[in-house]
Amino acid sequence: METLLFLFPQFNYMAPKEEAYFKMLGPEDLRAAKMKENTSREKDKERKSRLSLFLTKSGSHENVSPHKKTNTTPSNVSTEAALQWSDSFEELLKHSDGVETFSQFLKTEFSEENIEFWLACEEYKTIDSATKLLSKAKYIYAIFIESEAPKEVNIDYNTKVDIQKNMAQPTKSCFETAQMKVYSLMKKDCYPRFLQSDIYLHLTRRKGPGATMFRRRSRSCVFNNRGEATAESSAW
Repeated sequence: METLLFLFPQFNYMAPKEEAYFKMLGPEDLRAAKMKENTSREKDKERKSRLSLFLTKSGSHENVSPHKKTNTTPSNVSTEAALQWSDSFEELLKHSDGVETFSQFLKTEFSEENIEFWLACEEYKTIDSATKLLSKAKYIYAIFIESEAPKEVNIDYNTKVDIQKNMAQPTKSCFETAQMKVYSLMKKDCYPRFLQSDIYLHLTRRKGPGATMFRRRSRSCVFNNRGEATAESSAW
């Protein structure tokens, strides 16, 4: 900072005040002031380093515009497979490609922390080692639960408090309530929008421009005078 002010004297308007302040201090006071300043800087560096570590492990929010098309959705998904995801939210989560595509959609809405938290909880429940369970619980809490966490999920205060109380001796079910709330939010709010999104419609209409989207649901048929079966438009 001092070098910057030296190079750009027009921004050095605080220098006279700081210089006068330090002249008023004795040698001991000056040394104490310097030590306090250095300690404060070290704490800031440590805090930023810790946050950077969390973000590196979990992956940070990507600055994706809601109107920006992403090209990271699975390219080998068949139309038939993609259409199965519209049967239910549960069906979507059964397929790894479905989860990946849904994650890409949530990134366009800046809410990918929801699916990431849900997946982390699913993994957490499979851990058998008490040591690993404690480590993973603290990680999930630091990334998704505590106030101002890098990927804080939207859950109520009481649920947060209950999780915090369990952090000393976490069990496999300590995140269960929070996971259910986030699951419900995705199912009722995000999933319907996903089915109408460009990302999903692109997969279900992959056969080319102007092609009619194939539907897994059967259509009713009527027969014309020549005995040929024709689709009844009212059956959609």
